Amino acid sequence: RRWAQRLCSAAPGDTVFALSSGHGRCGVAVIRTSGPGSRGALQSLTGRPQLPPPRVLALRRIRDPATAEPLDRGLVVWFPGPQSFTGEDCAELHVHGGPAVVSGVLRALGSLPGLRPAEPGEFTRRAFRRGKLDLTAAEGLGDLIRAETEAQRRQALRQMEGELGRLYQRWSETLTQALAHLEAYIDFSEDDNVEEEVLSQGEGWEGGGGSWDTPCLLLGVSATSPHSLPAVDATVRALEQEIGAHLQDGRRGELLRGGVHAVIAGPPNVGKSSLLNLLCQRPAAIVSPVAGTTRDVVEVALNVGGYPLVLSDTAGLRDATDPVEQEGVSRARDRLRQADLVLAVLDAAAVAPEPTRLGAALGSLLPPTAPPCILVLNKADLLQGDGGALRDACARGDPLPPATLLSCKTGEGLNHLLELLARQLARLCGDPLAGSPSLTQSRHSLHLGDCATALAQYGRDCRLDLGLAAERLRLARRHLGRITGHVGADDVLDIIFRDFCIGK
Repeated sequence: RRWAQRLCSAAPGDTVFALSSGHGRCGVAVIRTSGPGSRGALQSLTGRPQLPPPRVLALRRIRDPATAEPLDRGLVVWFPGPQSFTGEDCAELHVHGGPAVVSGVLRALGSLPGLRPAEPGEFTRRAFRRGKLDLTAAEGLGDLIRAETEAQRRQALRQMEGELGRLYQRWSETLTQALAHLEAYIDFSEDDNVEEEVLSQGEGWEGGGGSWDTPCLLLGVSATSPHSLPAVDATVRALEQEIGAHLQDGRRGELLRGGVHAVIAGPPNVGKSSLLNLLCQRPAAIVSPVAGTTRDVVEVALNVGGYPLVLSDTAGLRDATDPVEQEGVSRARDRLRQADLVLAVLDAAAVAPEPTRLGAALGSLLPPTAPPCILVLNKADLLQGDGGALRDACARGDPLPPATLLSCKTGEGLNHLLELLARQLARLCGDPLAGSPSLTQSRHSLHLGDCATALAQYGRDCRLDLGLAAERLRLARRHLGRITGHVGADDVLDIIFRDFCIGK
């Protein structure tokens, strides 16, 4: 509801303007307008009735229309609608990025009648309202602006270019086609005496003694009928399976968008805070030889191999007696339960080199349903000899997770740890350019889950009531439309008229 209110907050005829480049001193600042007053604004500020050719940069002197005082000399470009980002008439002024110049141009624009400062995101909202992009593409644009790693940039660019929206639109069109055929048969079937055959043929549905593998022949329609409803059943079944597979992607897109949350966990005084400082290359956490120094969660954001990582240092896990430390341990265990990845740190000089005993020590730290883990055996510089037994145990793998020896003091083993981290992050986030585009927003998951539920209910309800089955398809289609912002009803009628030649 709030989104709809914001979407309609701008009157259709008003014109907005804003600084589209970053704030602060810079070489060039871009000021953009959108709306029917863009033409007049550009003419007023340049003092010329003749506009430059569309989408061609032109050098102009920019003046205050109220006083004719020169404000700057810069480049202007004219984008007549609908061939613009918002679909409306747009203009851009590329001026020098000094604060005085920018504020002077903005003040001049604000003095013109019919122009007002844009609200946050209003240019993109106008583009959505005029069909220049759907909601998934708008979300991708926002993610692209906020992207901090290469993998985030690739995923956001792919979504902004419409791949995710096209996938959902294809599913919506498939549902629309199925619904059109079903509703057409409901309205125009020539056989009304079919109740007995509906019940006898409908036993195949899950919930009625069968499963999707034996689709019902609704209303006695044979498989060879030109409007065969079993074909609709098969389409819905295939779509339900495809959506289910899309939902079961391990939250790859969401992890890549928001960052993989990793927790450094282990007993007190094994070097967890030192590991955090080593990875972020700054003293983010206090390091002390006194056990139990870390009480609260210390969090930093990192870029590892092009993937975003949100790394948390936590209190040492032990049975504490101090109330403050007890709270720190409780917070550490909470973070462990919520983590996407765990860096389990043990003292290399204090553990047995046998894999089974290492596994037991690791199991005492982690919850039963632990996320993926990397075992870090710190303080390798204190090992007697070269630590060959521990190195062999780390290289052996199973039953241990990926493991490495590390010395936070000397940096030995850091490169191997970064390789393991990058490998785990790539496995959790996937390749943003491979396969189908991934879910990136929790609202996508919510609506797709509701869509899949409606499709499953269609399978249970169609043997009892065709009208109810059609309503399930409408509901599923509505949930898909809410993801992209395309929710309509007339296109169902269009397909009915096109495919069935009603009234011919």
